[in-house]
Amino acid sequence: MYYAIIVLILVICVLLALVVLAQNPKGGGLSSQFGSSGGAAQMMGVKRTGDLLEKLTWGFAIGLMVLSLGSYIIGGHAQSGPVRSINQQRALETRMPATPAPVAPGAPAPAAPVAPAPAQ
Repeated sequence: MYYAIIVLILVICVLLALVVLAQNPKGGGLSSQFGSSGGAAQMMGVKRTGDLLEKLTWGFAIGLMVLSLGSYIIGGHAQSGPVRSINQQRALETRMPATPAPVAPGAPAPAAPVAPAPAQ
């Protein structure tokens, strides 16, 4: 079901891009190519074509948002807890070195590790 929603999202994205490109933004666009050749302008009229493209744009945009939220609802609960990057996951999986045991009073303190001198 999740993959079907993803495929629908991709199809709607392509259709939305085509509808947006077909609109006539102030004298340009792909819809002006059909005006004089007898395509969409004769069949539905210029005003109706603009209205249809605008309604399709809104419909595809709303459908894209609804499907995106639906994909989160269906597939988003598979993970428990917040999403972590690979670095955060590895940091949580690594074990920290054990802290030294407290020193008893009167016992000699353990020697601190000495770092090697930097090479020059």
